[in-house]
Amino acid sequence: MSTQNLWDDPRIVRGMRAQLEKRRQRLAAGDKALGWKVGFGTPAMLKQLGIGGPLVGFLTQNARVQSGAAVSLAGWAKPVAEPEIAVHIGRDLPAGADAATAAAAIAGISPAIELADVDEPPEDPERILAGNIYQRHVVLAGPGPARAGSNADGLVCSVVRHGKEFAKTSDPQANTGEWVAIVRHVADVLAASGETLRAGEIIITGSVVPPLVLEPGDNAITFAVEPLGSVAVRFA
Repeated sequence: MSTQNLWDDPRIVRGMRAQLEKRRQRLAAGDKALGWKVGFGTPAMLKQLGIGGPLVGFLTQNARVQSGAAVSLAGWAKPVAEPEIAVHIGRDLPAGADAATAAAAIAGISPAIELADVDEPPEDPERILAGNIYQRHVVLAGPGPARAGSNADGLVCSVVRHGKEFAKTSDPQANTGEWVAIVRHVADVLAASGETLRAGEIIITGSVVPPLVLEPGDNAITFAVEPLGSVAVRFA
């Protein structure tokens, strides 16, 4: 893994510039901001890509899918589902915030599923960022958090695939890193790129279990987070 800050890497600077221009074009065309995502934050991927922290991408309202709805995967190269925790931001957060300030900015958490299309190998962080980290959709149950705050104690996450429990964890931060640290990182990356992490936005924080590569036999995925509730998506 690189020891430099992510936002000091010229590849990241160029990739974020291209990505945020794409975001500006979508917003100018009438789409609305929803929030942000992180990706490739595991130690193995940080080392493979030679980066100093997770990559940051954007989410818009047009990418949002209501829990229980169907999504067509027609034409997708390599569809992937990632069960994630969405962190809801309750106040604007500038760069350089300490852990206590970042924690106070978290209004709450809820379950989410990200759908991505890995249409080329994840080898070049600049290209990954310019393509918005393969983002296609995010599945959410409601407009707000399912529980206030960012305490992960007592959460049990399970993924149902083919009608059976496929994966389970009682430590939803083990695979992603701590949510407060992710929020601080996103705020820093955005500030370095001329953006701000704002109240009302969400951050999906990475897959709590290894990402699920979807196959022709997959017709639905459910992600339950007890006691918060669950989200589900069907595939057409």
